[in-house]
Amino acid sequence: MVASSRWTAWLRRGRERDAVPGPESPQARLDLLMGSVAAGFPLAPAAHPAGHRCSCDRVGCPAPARHPLSFAWQSQATTDPEQLTRWLTRDPLANFITATGRAHDVLDVPAEAGRLALARLAELGVEGPVAAVGEDRYLFFTATRGTPEDEDEFWSSELDSHPDSMSEHPGLRWHCRGSYTLLPPAALPDGTEVRWLHGPEHPLPEPLRVLDVLTDACTEVGAVAEEQWLIG
Repeated sequence: MVASSRWTAWLRRGRERDAVPGPESPQARLDLLMGSVAAGFPLAPAAHPAGHRCSCDRVGCPAPARHPLSFAWQSQATTDPEQLTRWLTRDPLANFITATGRAHDVLDVPAEAGRLALARLAELGVEGPVAAVGEDRYLFFTATRGTPEDEDEFWSSELDSHPDSMSEHPGLRWHCRGSYTLLPPAALPDGTEVRWLHGPEHPLPEPLRVLDVLTDACTEVGAVAEEQWLIG
């Protein structure tokens, strides 16, 4: 009952302000975020658009509305719906990131390669969660390789991307431990929207199966730099 009353209060404020990012109503946005929580995706609050700039007010913010609000985002990230409700109550405009390498990884590719790969994965019967970042990138959510019981069994990849190394991977990026991606629904200052193509209710596929298709698609569209796709 407490959670229900909090959600109702947040929805009422959302309707009054009528300024939540993206085309979704407050109820639809809440449902989408709760769907990700139910799927086990750990969330943390992120900056959001403030006009044509980032809400963090940092001069020359290098990632407007794309970064967590706190440097402690890794410890903040949670699947607790009560905590999500508190964050939304505090800031109804917030975007959210999801910490990778826990419940899931994310394979992040240019949209041209993503569209090609999405069709091929569908033919193979692999339809895991997939999000689009405007017309620029596709995010393929997969099972994680980042939490083995035996740490010595963890294997690294030259594709591993962290927030400060995005420019090193212009083609295919693998978000694993220590990284994150924006989670739908989200909005950027230039009007770009982050939206689900296949929602989090779809089961997470094995990463190597998706990687095979994505590397082929990236190669075909010229989006893979040299040998970056090779597993280290």
